[in-house]
Amino acid sequence: MKPLLALATATALALGAFSPASHAELKVGAHAPEFSLPAWLAGNPFTFDLDAALKKGPVVVYFFPAPHTSGCNVEAHLFSEAIDKFKAYNATVIGVTAGNLDQISDFSKETDHCSGKFAVAADKGAAIAREYDSILTMKPDWSNRTSYLINQSGNIAAAYSAMSPKDHVGEMLAALKALPQAKPAH
Repeated sequence: MKPLLALATATALALGAFSPASHAELKVGAHAPEFSLPAWLAGNPFTFDLDAALKKGPVVVYFFPAPHTSGCNVEAHLFSEAIDKFKAYNATVIGVTAGNLDQISDFSKETDHCSGKFAVAADKGAAIAREYDSILTMKPDWSNRTSYLINQSGNIAAAYSAMSPKDHVGEMLAALKALPQAKPAH
């Protein structure tokens, strides 16, 4: 039985070494790379500009692999359910993806996903995801599941990377509330 246990342990370690996601996100305090991307809010196209959004308050940029995939559907739904909590701190939420770009408009308005409550941006070729160190190693043209809180100075205030979508909202809300200037809007 011990050889079987050793084989199982070695296999688990090897599989961990080839995890589908890279977890080398930008470090807290680093300057967030500026970007301007085509985006959709409730199916309506516009250009999302990070610099313009930061003038209004902190920004949560969450990278996700692709619309209409199981984990991404869950994550978008969780962000849409919590959007009022982010807005209470004058924070903007933007989802950024490099996968299934032809589906972003629908994804942005569907009630079981974004529900038209926050914008989703198209990162063709994952150029912005690369700048943010958020690339899937098994599919390098798609972004990893990494969330960032960017403070109004344009610096990374928090980063969270995990393929499970369930904790991204909580991590970003906790970081937002911990910002020195964080005060709920009245």
